[in-house]
Amino acid sequence: MTNKLKELVECEINSISSIPLDGKIEEAVELIYKQVHEVGGKVVVSGVGKAGYVGRAISSTFCSTGTPSVFLDALDSQHGDLGVLQKNDVLFLISNSGMTREIIELAELSLALYPELSIILLSKNPDSPLAQMAAICVLTGSPTEICPLGLTPTTSTTVMGVVGDLIVVLLLEKIGFTKEMYAARHHGGYLGKKARQ
Repeated sequence: MTNKLKELVECEINSISSIPLDGKIEEAVELIYKQVHEVGGKVVVSGVGKAGYVGRAISSTFCSTGTPSVFLDALDSQHGDLGVLQKNDVLFLISNSGMTREIIELAELSLALYPELSIILLSKNPDSPLAQMAAICVLTGSPTEICPLGLTPTTSTTVMGVVGDLIVVLLLEKIGFTKEMYAARHHGGYLGKKARQ
C-alpha cells in the first residue's frame, strides 16, 4: 500500500511540475491588477462541480489578500445573480475541459451584457469554446487524474488550486500587500491573531 501511495503522490507532484510557465500566469496577474487595482473592478470567479469548489477557495483567497472578488454560481447567474457583474470586472472561469455547458452559457451571457468584458480561463484545453472567448487562457498542462477510472477530478483540481495560489501570490506582491493589511481583512481565528502580532 505504501508504494501505491508514493506512486499517487508522485503523479500529483509531476502534474504540478508540468504546469506551463509560458507567461500566461503573469498576463493574468497584469490583467487583474489593471482592472481591479487601477480601474476599480473585481474578480468574479465561477466554475461548476469540483472546479467550483476550487474557484470558491481562489476567490476567498483573493479577498483576504487585497483583491476584491466574488464567486458567482453559474446556475444562479441565469436567475438574476448575473447582476453582480460590472463592466470593469474580470471574469475568472475554471473548466478543466473548457467545454462545461453552464460555464459556456455564463460566458455568453456575460459578454452579451458587457461585450468588452475581460475573461480569464483556467483549463487544460486551449482549443475549447471557452478558450476562444477568453482574453487569456491559463493552461494546467493536461494533468492525468489519479482516479483509476480517469474520471474523478483529482489531480486536475490540485493543479487548479496551485495555479490559483501562484496568481494570488504574484498579485499580493505586486500590490505591496502587508501583514497589517492582511490583519485588517482577517480578524478572526488563529491567522487573524498571528497577523496582529
